[in-house]
Amino acid sequence: MRKFIILGLLAATVVPGVASAQSYGEVRRSERNLREEQRDLRQAQRYGDRRDVRDARRDVRDARQEVREDWRDYRRSHRDVYRAGNWRAPFRYSQWNVGAQLRPTYYNSRYYINDVNRYRLPRPGVNQRWVRHYNDVLLVNVRTGRVVTVHRGFCW
Repeated sequence: MRKFIILGLLAATVVPGVASAQSYGEVRRSERNLREEQRDLRQAQRYGDRRDVRDARRDVRDARQEVREDWRDYRRSHRDVYRAGNWRAPFRYSQWNVGAQLRPTYYNSRYYINDVNRYRLPRPGVNQRWVRHYNDVLLVNVRTGRVVTVHRGFCW
């Protein structure tokens, strides 16, 4: 009896680690599965009855949840990638709002985010750069110094 309890506790601690997404490939497979489920939903809406549509919607909802969980697990397991680099500035943290004007020291090339795909940020427009300010990410117009977009707490 005691062995079964120990084995049960051991299995309970091991299973969540196995189920979490550790690779980008697993996240991509989940996204592909979501697209397939959405295609099935469109087919059900076109040619199926109410029950088919209801089942397809449930499948899409479950697939979306799976994608969210896989991305969360991937980010959690690759957290050090986001923390890499010296993002601490020689100035204090300031909470910036959209429309604020920054001095050039706040958005110089040292704080640029060059690989926007890694952070899953949209591509910046002309004369705009993504800048990391402590744990926040700011989209700044580098010609005027104006803040266009703010994502607070983006980097843990």
